[in-house]
Amino acid sequence: MLPLSVRAFCHLPGSCHILLAQPLSTQDGNCSPLLGRQSRAWLHRVVVGRGSSDPFLRLSVASLCWRKGQCSMPRRPQKVEGQMVGGMLRLLRKRLPRLRAGSTQDNPAEAVKEPEWVQEPGLPNFAGGQHFFEYLLVVSLKKKRSGEDYEPTITYQFPKRENLLRGQQEEEERLLSAIPLFCFPDGNEWAPLTEYPRETFSFVLTNVDGSRKIGYCRRLLPAGPGPRLPKVYCIISCIGCFGLFSKILDEVEKRHQISMAVIYPFMQGLREAAFPAPGKTVTLKSFIPDSGTEFISLTRPLDSHLEHVDFSSLLQCLSFEQILQIFASAVLERRIIFLAEGLSTLSQCIHAAAALLYPFSWAHTYIPVVPESLLATVCCPTPFMVGVQMRFRQEVMESPMEEVLLVNLCEGTFLMSVGDEKDILPPKLQDDILGSLGQGINELPTSEQINEHVSGPFVQFFVKTVGHYASYIKREANGQGRFQERAFCKALTSKANRRFVKKFVKTQLFSLFIQEAEKSKSPPAGYFQQKIREYEEQKKQKKSREKTVK
Repeated sequence: MLPLSVRAFCHLPGSCHILLAQPLSTQDGNCSPLLGRQSRAWLHRVVVGRGSSDPFLRLSVASLCWRKGQCSMPRRPQKVEGQMVGGMLRLLRKRLPRLRAGSTQDNPAEAVKEPEWVQEPGLPNFAGGQHFFEYLLVVSLKKKRSGEDYEPTITYQFPKRENLLRGQQEEEERLLSAIPLFCFPDGNEWAPLTEYPRETFSFVLTNVDGSRKIGYCRRLLPAGPGPRLPKVYCIISCIGCFGLFSKILDEVEKRHQISMAVIYPFMQGLREAAFPAPGKTVTLKSFIPDSGTEFISLTRPLDSHLEHVDFSSLLQCLSFEQILQIFASAVLERRIIFLAEGLSTLSQCIHAAAALLYPFSWAHTYIPVVPESLLATVCCPTPFMVGVQMRFRQEVMESPMEEVLLVNLCEGTFLMSVGDEKDILPPKLQDDILGSLGQGINELPTSEQINEHVSGPFVQFFVKTVGHYASYIKREANGQGRFQERAFCKALTSKANRRFVKKFVKTQLFSLFIQEAEKSKSPPAGYFQQKIREYEEQKKQKKSREKTVK
């Protein structure tokens, strides 16, 4: 008997089924429609070889259901079903030899209790006062007992936690077992090297309860004579701030070249310091042998919605027009694949593409660097945004995919596209975005200014198209809001804008945003609301000037 049980269930009558083997963050047995605005439903079943240390043996096998005639899913369901089941079985066949005899089949209820760590987008904004990090890890390549291949292994951990309760210890073990694969997502065909370019990248792990851990990684070749294997410094934190943690990794790397013992006091001081509020600075005092005492200042960006983003890589790889087409595809929740050589480029570009959607959050499959063992993700018929290393380009191109935007970041081209990307957004608003992006960007000296310059036109796009949403949430006696979708769309005077918004309100991006707004009795005092108020004030002033002229 196989130590793995693969089961899928569906409660929707008259529906078609596709089996998907991919890591998903919904609890076992939870079946619910996607926010009532798409006639699809997910049911996930956690399947696991209980004793296994491999996190990707704990897969969620989903049954994707769509009612006939109500949802534009794959046009050839029978063919796609066969392709997906075949892809799932191939993925499982690769992993089965590493499974131990499991007990989840004997007691499936236990699988529900076990947290599943998977990739997820939409990093929240953080207030000041939190701890900087949970773990500092060094992940090294160690030769397997059988064969010549290497596998990533945690060789250093700070802090070492003791006296944990059994449940806490099991959760820590599951978290730590998931991390090495994302530190070395490019397979196990490694050999000692004399030169290797330093790479900085990040990943996100999400538990079924919604709690998130961000991994900030620096992969490099350690100092020493002769051929060596690269290693990864990885900081695990609940806080999203890529630039700040990149600076911390610089300090860790500098100390590691002296001695691992020098890292401890620095990280201990960092662990005891409170994470600064937006725009504030924390200063750490650190002693380095032969250099004396150093003072290290860590400043958090003032605009917190951009603190996990650096648009520089995206601007270097693609033109403004191409970035706009990627944005248009993401707005309609299509499938997007980025190809690049380096982990840094993939990580930064995919984070930047997702950040363009602010104030909305990508709610679908999102993997900045897809590990080799999860390449079957690109066959998924649901929306995704993923990054794949160029070495797997041929495998991706040969995969059964429909309606995907395949972006080659190395050459700045689209290898595959739907064909209508230039027609998704209203023409005038497209011109506004392109005009704003090209105005004075070469004169900006800092990455923070570049980030604000690039993000601004896209925020303004949403202000002009959906910024009036709060006026169309009607409150009931109990305070619960009800969004008036038809009246909201009719309020737009531009036909082109109205056509776009009628499509956009059907997406999960908008549905999640509106659900939060319906719960809140007043609009949140955030950056987006500030831009809405500024836009409304500009319109009032314009009307006032026009009346004066008349």
